[in-house]
Amino acid sequence: MPQLTLVPSPPAASQTSPWMWPFGSQFGLININLGKSSDPDLEKEILQDVGTYGKQLGQLGDALRALIDHAKLDEFTPAEKRAINAALYQLDEIDRLKAKRK
Repeated sequence: MPQLTLVPSPPAASQTSPWMWPFGSQFGLININLGKSSDPDLEKEILQDVGTYGKQLGQLGDALRALIDHAKLDEFTPAEKRAINAALYQLDEIDRLKAKRK
């Protein structure tokens, strides 16, 4: 899982500005570095053409919930049940937060 580092961003350098911020050309109140990608161009294309990380995770969560709904949970080990319950808790919390936005 990527480590999230929150840092204030510098003002954007403009052509009229006589100075350049030493940390690059990012601009925003908070930037999140998701780590290095082995293929950043492919990752950018996926995000643009397939869906954002949130959209992708949402669809995976929906599929996971469907599989869990049809699984025989009584045959799972205690550790497997804890993992399933943790995933369901996160999915339920996401649904709760989405409902608040409607």
